[in-house]
Amino acid sequence: MNSFDETMETGKTGKWKLLKRKLTDNLLVMYFITLVLIILGQFLGAFLEFIPYVTGSDAAITATLYFEFIGIWIVAVLYMRFTRKNRPILKVVGSKVTENNWKTFLTGAAIGFGLNGICILAAWLHKDISLYYYSFRPIYLVIIFIAVFVQSSAEELLCRGFLYQRLMRRYKRPAVAIIGNALLFALLHLLNNGVTALSVLNIFVVAIMFSLMVYYMDSLWCAMAAHTAWNFTQNIIFGLPNSGMTVPYSVFKLDASTAQNSFAYNVGFGIEGTLLADLVLILACICIWLWGRKNGKKPYDVWQ
Repeated sequence: MNSFDETMETGKTGKWKLLKRKLTDNLLVMYFITLVLIILGQFLGAFLEFIPYVTGSDAAITATLYFEFIGIWIVAVLYMRFTRKNRPILKVVGSKVTENNWKTFLTGAAIGFGLNGICILAAWLHKDISLYYYSFRPIYLVIIFIAVFVQSSAEELLCRGFLYQRLMRRYKRPAVAIIGNALLFALLHLLNNGVTALSVLNIFVVAIMFSLMVYYMDSLWCAMAAHTAWNFTQNIIFGLPNSGMTVPYSVFKLDASTAQNSFAYNVGFGIEGTLLADLVLILACICIWLWGRKNGKKPYDVWQ
């Protein structure tokens, strides 16, 4: 084979590899892979269900409901570790990314607690909810917080880690990666208890907010912490539905007989199914966007 033929052959091979990569990195294909990883992870995590039956406490049951998501961590990390094209994504999990540090982690937690607190306070002041003290067990709270972190960070690992980074590589446009992963995140909640159009919009907007943290604050840790604080505040501190899900243990409990629908609370889905929460999250997204534009933040490129 002469040099011209070799060049043509190499060119054909290169084009085939490029076409193959474009097909496997297609948005719908990436959605399918992400869904498969979630299903396999949840199947693996389901083996942990025997734990509450050993202890029998409401705190143990609550911790287990969240800790089952460790299966998603295991499946996702193994998949990325043993597939060469996905291995670089694991960089965003560790401290190699400069902004993955305790400062941004605490910033994310403060944002999650703060935004949730505003929404819950508004619902309480508007008398949409009535809360009463149930139990304060410091050791259990620490354990449950870790379990909630496992659950929240597993979702972030897949959506704002794996899917976001793959879409960034394929489409080269941050908007596609941000909106694309947020859309799947919202669709994953369609079967939750009490779901409404407003609640789906809320899940979509909060996913946009988490994605903007990753893009402008360059920290998956920040998004993980914000997600954890968001869920922990609703479910564990105030005993409210979190995306329609309630758990046995919380510091405060909701008097369900007094709950009512309003701009600040939704009986079936909690504060996430409300106009107020949507507006608060949209405002938070705008603030992060303006902050990022002002400071000229550039995200870490895992593909370098």
